[in-house]
Amino acid sequence: MLNGAVKTFDELFNELQRKVEGGDAESETVRAVRNGVHSIGKKIVEEAAEVWLAAEYQSDGELAEEISQLLYHVQVMMLARQIDLTAVYQRL
Repeated sequence: MLNGAVKTFDELFNELQRKVEGGDAESETVRAVRNGVHSIGKKIVEEAAEVWLAAEYQSDGELAEEISQLLYHVQVMMLARQIDLTAVYQRL
């Protein structure tokens, strides 16, 4: 635990969804959604590569950090495309 605060995948998604719905111009998430799926997709590809490299060459903690960043950007894509958690969970 980095700072004592732990979020589940669902909690993070709900938090990001509230930010997007609120349209907070200061929010990086809101800006990312407004920039569109192409920009988000590029970030997902970048983060996926970083996960792979971390798995090959870095510590477990560094790998976990890279995975968390990938999951965040995937959630941003979900929000941009208005895909909810249920739609994803039905396909797991």
